[in-house]
Amino acid sequence: MSPRRPPAPQSAPWIPPSETEQLLYEAGQRGDFAGQLRVLAGAELFIAAPKAEVDADPDTVWWRPQQAAKGLVVRPVLTRGMLPPWHPEWVFHQVTLRWVAEFTWRDPRVLLSVNGGTPGQLLLPTTPEHRAGWLRVYAEKERGSGDRFVALRHGPLHGPLAFGLACGTHLAFGNGVPWNDVGSAYTGYSDELETLRDSWDITDHDGWRKELDALLDGRNSPPEPDFALRVREQLRAARGAVPSPDEWRETAAGHAQDLGASPVTVRHIEELVRRILRYEARFRADGLLPPDGRVGKTVAYDYGRAVNLARWGLSARFCAPPEAEQAIVHAGALARSAYGSWQEYSTGYALGRVLRFDGEEYGRFHEQNVAAHRVLTEHEGSPWRNIPWR
Repeated sequence: MSPRRPPAPQSAPWIPPSETEQLLYEAGQRGDFAGQLRVLAGAELFIAAPKAEVDADPDTVWWRPQQAAKGLVVRPVLTRGMLPPWHPEWVFHQVTLRWVAEFTWRDPRVLLSVNGGTPGQLLLPTTPEHRAGWLRVYAEKERGSGDRFVALRHGPLHGPLAFGLACGTHLAFGNGVPWNDVGSAYTGYSDELETLRDSWDITDHDGWRKELDALLDGRNSPPEPDFALRVREQLRAARGAVPSPDEWRETAAGHAQDLGASPVTVRHIEELVRRILRYEARFRADGLLPPDGRVGKTVAYDYGRAVNLARWGLSARFCAPPEAEQAIVHAGALARSAYGSWQEYSTGYALGRVLRFDGEEYGRFHEQNVAAHRVLTEHEGSPWRNIPWR
């Protein structure tokens, strides 16, 4: 009797890299064309371009037809999870389904290719009737400006790099980008250059490195908040109890005066203590702090932005992946040495941000902090629930 032949090896199932690709793939498997369009209407779409071409004409998107399999001619777009590895000479325009629909399609025989060459590829006809349908679906799709928890399955999930990236999740959540992506694009390349130039005065590697080092050193944010918080902690350690608001305020102001601070700065310290107390009360009411909790440091705000500035610099091609990853790991190590838990880190970040920008309006800066804190402390897929602080 001849031995039984072993079964033929089965190909590994395709694991979509993020929820967007999974939803597209599942809708395609069901033949749900309308479902695929709804996913595309809410998805980030990217068009690859040579960096030199975009640098020469940043306001123009040259989207050329390409030959595909079986003699088809397509214009390709990629969803975020299908972006190729980072390359210094290739960048990406970020577009929407509406932009694609309103593009001038002179030849209706040219198809739209979404994630071409992958198991989840999608080919769409581009006649005026089809594109009008895309616009209807896009108009019906509800989209927020951010505040989304997103992750890539093939991105770092454990280890020092993942820990550092998790320290940048406030901004990643607010911008609706994957928290664990150190890759080809954060947003579109031209948009990244414009943001870094207008918001940070960064136009090259040296400028990017200077700002990054200031963040890692805790020198970007004003020093007064951590000065005041340090005085409170010193009083608590000396007395074995949290000082009263009056004692804290008077001691902080007196210490600043002893160090040679001007009368204006001394008054600023006194008012800063009052502001911190009011914000901490609001944090307790909103669940960022426990009933008897307080914030110890605000340097988390610099560390969290350092993580994202490293990612922005990589997206803008001001650095290569090793330098960005090294900075992210370093930011994570600094955060771990300064705080005792993800919750402490989050409230330190939140206080640093609102003291800098909110002006006690309890507006979008505070609301974004609350939304991020709640999702990142409660979502079962959050890195804060899956990566131990120690």
